[in-house]
Amino acid sequence: MSHKQNMQTYSFSRAAKLRSTSKNMLIVATLLSLSSANLSAHSKDTNTLHEWQPDSSVLTQLINAIISPVNASALISIQGDYRVIASDALPGHETGAFPNRNNPNTIKSKNLNYKVPAKPKLTGKTAKLGMSPFGVALNGVPFDPNAAEFWQNNRRSGWQYEALGGGVNLGLDKSSAHVQPDGTYHYHGIPYLLLVDRSTQQLLGYAADGFPIYSPWGYSDAMDNSSAVVELKSSYNIKSGARSSGPKGRYDGTFVEDYQYQQGLGQLDSCNGRSGVTAEYPQGTYYYVISAQFPFIPRCFKGTPDSSFERKRGPNNGNQQRVGQGNRQPPGQGNRQPPAQAIAACKGKSEGAKVSFNVNNRQLSGTCRSRNGQMFAVPQR
Repeated sequence: MSHKQNMQTYSFSRAAKLRSTSKNMLIVATLLSLSSANLSAHSKDTNTLHEWQPDSSVLTQLINAIISPVNASALISIQGDYRVIASDALPGHETGAFPNRNNPNTIKSKNLNYKVPAKPKLTGKTAKLGMSPFGVALNGVPFDPNAAEFWQNNRRSGWQYEALGGGVNLGLDKSSAHVQPDGTYHYHGIPYLLLVDRSTQQLLGYAADGFPIYSPWGYSDAMDNSSAVVELKSSYNIKSGARSSGPKGRYDGTFVEDYQYQQGLGQLDSCNGRSGVTAEYPQGTYYYVISAQFPFIPRCFKGTPDSSFERKRGPNNGNQQRVGQGNRQPPGQGNRQPPAQAIAACKGKSEGAKVSFNVNNRQLSGTCRSRNGQMFAVPQR
């Protein structure tokens, strides 16, 4: 651990073998960093700011009550005006089997570095997410809701598959997560195996604009911590009628464009957030919610997202994605390089040929397809 003037850092071992002892370090680090910095929080009147330091009884209660399975290797620190999150991107909790039939990628340790404003501010405007992570969980795993799959594999079609909409199987596990081609494990919805239980408001992470992200429970009266805790629901629903273009057919939630915002339908706004009190922000703050309904993970910001979350092209330039996220396609398509085994399986084969191949000791079946002059096997879904 090191302490320097104007910088408060709380360092913990990132070795995977220390999982059993580091199980709660991440949240403790967060609480310590919060207690060491005056964090601005927005009250119900979002034009009024409050400076907050948690009192020692609240801090002690939170630390003593931590029983969450968050045990991945991550470091959260306050450095100047920023909260800095560095992690190996390993979730620390149980995951699904990867690669699998619908996600042929292996989880790998990464070197992720994000920073968010320590004192986030509402801009009065809404900023669309785009194809970058929305935020990062306390265990260092990105919240990355937008799927790379589009109708007819054309990202310009205007019809993007919703990862949790049921129209495409992306091999998600119990925590609504799967793996990117470069090995980055990431969440598309509620990370159930991070939850202490399924009825408690819980700080899960931070959005790219610095505002906190919570589990889908909160006070029925947003500004009264003595009110009942209820499930917080989004204000989106599925449109009625049929699509007039693209895939046609009735709106059924398969595509992101099947949903519409209806103010007041739930407790949350168009960015799946609201202003209210929480254990960490007893005087109130704006916060986001990971909900059980669309958009699951928010698709827009109320603050200014930090550029450290943007995906960049080319090697050695930051976070997990080494190709433009906007060009992501289903496994084996687009600009990303398919696994060598998938290429070898189709060597000398014609397009449409059925083949089987082995990736990390997992036997997969697929069909040979040609993209950008490269023949390779696309796993069966």
